[in-house]
Amino acid sequence: MTASVFGRFRYVTQVLIDASVWFAAVFFATYLRYEMSFARLDLGGVLLVAAVAIVLQVALGTAAGLYVHRWRYGTFEEVAAVARVAVAVTAVVTIADISPLLDHSVPVSASIVAGFLALAGMSGFRMLWRLLLDRWTRATHSDREPVIVMGAGEGGLQTVTAMVKSGPYHPVALLDDDTKLRNLRIKGVRVRGTRKDLAHVVDATGASTLVIAIPSADAETIRDLAARADQLDLKTLILPSVDELFGASPGIGDIRPLTEADLLGRRELSLDTESVAHYLTGKTVLVTGAGGSIGSELCRQIHRYEPGSLVMLERDESALQSVQVSIEGNGLLDNRNLVICDIRDRKRLAEVFDEHRPDVVFHAAALKHLPLLEMHGEEGWKTNVWGTQNLLELAVKHDVDRFVNVSTDKAADATSVLGRTKRVAEQLTSFTGKHNSGTYLSVRFGNVLGSRGSVLPLFREQIERGGPVTVTDPEVTRFFMTIPEACELVVQAGTLDGEDGRVLVLDMGEPVKIADLAHRLVAESGKDVEIIYTGLRPGEKLHEVLFSPDEQPTASGHPLISSVRVPSMSPAEARVADPFRNEEVIDLRDSVDVSFAHEGARRSIA
Repeated sequence: MTASVFGRFRYVTQVLIDASVWFAAVFFATYLRYEMSFARLDLGGVLLVAAVAIVLQVALGTAAGLYVHRWRYGTFEEVAAVARVAVAVTAVVTIADISPLLDHSVPVSASIVAGFLALAGMSGFRMLWRLLLDRWTRATHSDREPVIVMGAGEGGLQTVTAMVKSGPYHPVALLDDDTKLRNLRIKGVRVRGTRKDLAHVVDATGASTLVIAIPSADAETIRDLAARADQLDLKTLILPSVDELFGASPGIGDIRPLTEADLLGRRELSLDTESVAHYLTGKTVLVTGAGGSIGSELCRQIHRYEPGSLVMLERDESALQSVQVSIEGNGLLDNRNLVICDIRDRKRLAEVFDEHRPDVVFHAAALKHLPLLEMHGEEGWKTNVWGTQNLLELAVKHDVDRFVNVSTDKAADATSVLGRTKRVAEQLTSFTGKHNSGTYLSVRFGNVLGSRGSVLPLFREQIERGGPVTVTDPEVTRFFMTIPEACELVVQAGTLDGEDGRVLVLDMGEPVKIADLAHRLVAESGKDVEIIYTGLRPGEKLHEVLFSPDEQPTASGHPLISSVRVPSMSPAEARVADPFRNEEVIDLRDSVDVSFAHEGARRSIA
């Protein structure tokens, strides 16, 4: 009988086997009760009791799901169901045997013992069949890639189980840091030690790949395992995190190469979706810089909360088309909520506010490339400072309920034009929040993985071209987050009460060495690419910080968000601080709301 035949006729086959087991159990239990004397055995009584047991087994087993493929062969769940049915059948048969219905057709002790024998027989058959199926479905490994699986928990179990049946991988060993699992075997694959034994196991098995099958692994564990694999010229693959699997069992198709997000960590954000929905659902939300890396992801996340209107403002029409495709599935650019506008153009910006009248504003538009702004500082002031001021003024005029200014860690203890302009933008936002109704706050965080113009896409392009990969300094570090993680926390920050005028700083985890990321990407590529160090550029720091020396972070309403006070700066004071002092950029005497300038600032303008 082959596996395919059994699968096609499983119901009939299992019924016949269970019936045979019950007959044998009743017969042998009675035979043993009469001290193996066949002459004393009442065969008619045995047949009668066995028939009653078989009928009950089929009826109760069908009701319990034993014969409708509810469980996989020989699993704990199936054996548990077999036990429940066997106990019920034994109880009914025993009661019937001592009643006038069967009138002691077999000894009472024999009917009870028969139940235990039947349970053992039916369970034993199912487990035997499970072993045979595993053997018949196990793929040959002559042409498959030998891999070591790190993790002998549930993730490792599911991974090895999937590998032995099909796919390009052949598991040759398991590793787990829990020494109590040293002798464990999964599908015949033995745990051979901990991560410290990786080199020895590679020598013994000839493995060429390490698969990290720990969905809950933290960044430190992943980085350590990846580094050990790199030293041994092993390819490193990983099982996705629990969140990525959405509760499903992992399969061969889920195993993938390491990403930078894996190396930087997998954090549970614990978003308060109810409070987010309260201030976004049904509201008109304006996002500036909507075509950028942060702005486009903000738009995608805000769209999930069903705002009444999502207004996406961007000066780059191609970027605006891309974000429309990602949200609506088309790039027709035929929606009035797609707005071409430069935040420097106050007149055009006023038209946008007059038309859409937003309730909530997320301000992500900015010039962000530090070396360029060092050379063209005036442009940074025009966009990052006065563009922000344009938005703040119009937000006040139109009674915007919440204004979230997206800032950067370079605003903390600023040493560059980028940092100083973003710092002034934080201070202007703080001033607005203190002197007007509505909530005005800034959110500060560091680099985001994969954003346009960031270091990782640059490294990949350099590697693809054959190198060299350029790193400013071997010791330089930066804070990193994934784009979705950063945007989720920005959206959450907008819900926090009591933070008006403050700067909310996102928890960035530990800073990461840029050189380590470069080495990781080069190792992953398999190419012989040189890494060269070019030196820090003007305005760059060796190590970024999240807080200025005079800032004292306090807790907010979210565990991954800190709050700091920043000194407010009026528009008049910003005018004085502007080293370029372009009088055409902003004229406070024509401001739409003179509440932006306190009395001292008014006197300084006059």
